[in-house]
Amino acid sequence: MIRRAAHVAVLAIALQSTGIAAAQQETESAQGAVLRGLDKFSGQVVDIQMQAGRTVRFARLSITLTECRYPSGNPSSNAYAGLQITEAGKDGVVFSGWMIASAPALNAMEHPRYDVWVMRCTTS
Repeated sequence: MIRRAAHVAVLAIALQSTGIAAAQQETESAQGAVLRGLDKFSGQVVDIQMQAGRTVRFARLSITLTECRYPSGNPSSNAYAGLQITEAGKDGVVFSGWMIASAPALNAMEHPRYDVWVMRCTTS
């Protein structure tokens, strides 16, 4: 029990220090993003180009890009995309939040058939 509490404390400190560093990093907003979608059943992989504020369809999913941010002066660097994802025929939201290109597992969409992750922001 004490070991578990220690692991939780170390993880909390690591996440807090990472969050502070990320919060201090200056970012710029991009006009759009490139996402990658995977259908786990068929093995189909699709790159999805989209504009901020727009919604696109990938199979049964509707993906809305609210915003894409990147470190100032380096648009090819780590992207942070705000996404809202719904599925046709299902109530509620499948995913709502920020996905980070360099750490897709940090805040991943949990879905039995589809995976979606951020590749990069687009500036033109």
